[in-house]
Amino acid sequence: MKIIETKNLTKYYGKARGIIDLNLDVAQSEIFGFIGPNGAGKSTTIRTLLGLISPTSGNASIFGKDILKDKTEILSNIGYMPSEAMFYNNMRVHEVIRLSADLHKKDCRKNAAQLCKRFDLDTKKKVNELSLGNRKKVSIVCAFQHQPDLYILDEPTSGLDPLMQKAFFELIHERQQQGGTVFLSSHVLSEIQRHCQRAAIIREGRLIACDLVENLSNTKARQVVLHGVNTVPALSDLKNIETSTNSVSFLFQGNMKDLISEIDKLPITDMTITEPELEEIFMHFYEGEVTSK
Repeated sequence: MKIIETKNLTKYYGKARGIIDLNLDVAQSEIFGFIGPNGAGKSTTIRTLLGLISPTSGNASIFGKDILKDKTEILSNIGYMPSEAMFYNNMRVHEVIRLSADLHKKDCRKNAAQLCKRFDLDTKKKVNELSLGNRKKVSIVCAFQHQPDLYILDEPTSGLDPLMQKAFFELIHERQQQGGTVFLSSHVLSEIQRHCQRAAIIREGRLIACDLVENLSNTKARQVVLHGVNTVPALSDLKNIETSTNSVSFLFQGNMKDLISEIDKLPITDMTITEPELEEIFMHFYEGEVTSK
């Protein structure tokens, strides 16, 4: 069963681009990644799916229901975490959590208490006394306490420390095992690689790839930084070359033995080799590719 389905979903803000002809689907009990750099259209997509803004053209359905005609019914069965957790400053945490439960017309006190304990959340504090991480914890409780069938999570781990991030993803996988579906928007490639089955990549409002995560991340590209030199190795498989007085960096997709052989000829003082940033993968390895699976 398709929990989310979009067909040529498009949103313009006047003449400004939001999203253009977005076609994707998310299956039941799937943890689906939605990735792209800031400004790519991730939040616009989510706000459109939630009915917070109306599409310019195209359509979308959630649970097989139209996102505009059946908005109220759909929202009652969604747990949503916005990228920025904003609440009424003078309310205490337990009041915010209760208000969220009341909006869903459910008694969530037991689930809320378990979640607050799990994430070490002090419910007596006022919102304006909370750190960014603790506001995110409140957002987690509000999104998960009513045990919806679909979780739409927009950059959910920003502000959480590593231990809380681990607890958060454990919770996501538990809900998946119980039949829940997760739509996870993130610009952190490692989160998508570890936790999602499939992912869609969006750039400049357009879907440029959608596939199994293992296929999307199957690239030999590496980000290389050489310190102590400003000379570029004599190789053809280099992209995004940047030089300064004491270093040179580039993307490399060729044979590592060839790279090491060339580096050995240079008087470097240090070297780092890492996975490239997600945006670099977009710009250099998915440019012009559109996959629809």
